[in-house]
Amino acid sequence: MATASGTSWAKENPRTLTIVLSIVGYALVIGVFAGAIDIFPQISNETVILLSDMIAVINSAALIALLAGWRFIKRNEIQKHRAAMLTSFALILLFLVVYLLKVGGGFEKAFVGPELVKIAYLIMLAVHILLSVVSVPVVIYAVVLGLTHTPEELKRTNHAKIGRIAVAAWTLSLGLGIVTYLLLNHIYAWEPLHRGALFVVPTLGLRRP
Repeated sequence: MATASGTSWAKENPRTLTIVLSIVGYALVIGVFAGAIDIFPQISNETVILLSDMIAVINSAALIALLAGWRFIKRNEIQKHRAAMLTSFALILLFLVVYLLKVGGGFEKAFVGPELVKIAYLIMLAVHILLSVVSVPVVIYAVVLGLTHTPEELKRTNHAKIGRIAVAAWTLSLGLGIVTYLLLNHIYAWEPLHRGALFVVPTLGLRRP
């Protein structure tokens, strides 16, 4: 990922900006689940289901863009890499908006299925949740570096190293999210789990049962 040259506060302080943006993102999600941020309109059950499917489509597209971006940089196609990675990041931001709308105005889903399948589902969901949380600052940092440095300048930063970590964590998180979505919505069954005091972190339109 590369951008125009020149100095700026963001360019000089990528870690600080990453921390600030990460805290804002975490606070927004926590605030919605804790009920401190109650700005979303109530939506029907049908809309919740529709948004769940929309989230799966968004994250699938984000995964495709992410893998394309990885492939482009392996071929040293920098501009295509930049476009693909920014597309993937924009899709994740879109996911966050849709996800918060669904959770803030509707309900979440609890898995209903065979016990052994449920155990596997919960393990995959737990890994997905963990990666979705810890990858936030890593992804943001890689994006900030990419947006504030030219390709030549990026060679003198740890963008490539951080980017590899971000791609690995992001890819696995999105992949597991899609698998758990399919298990919950199309292979087995679910039951409504309304928003309450239980703290939950963002997932692919799912909630920890």
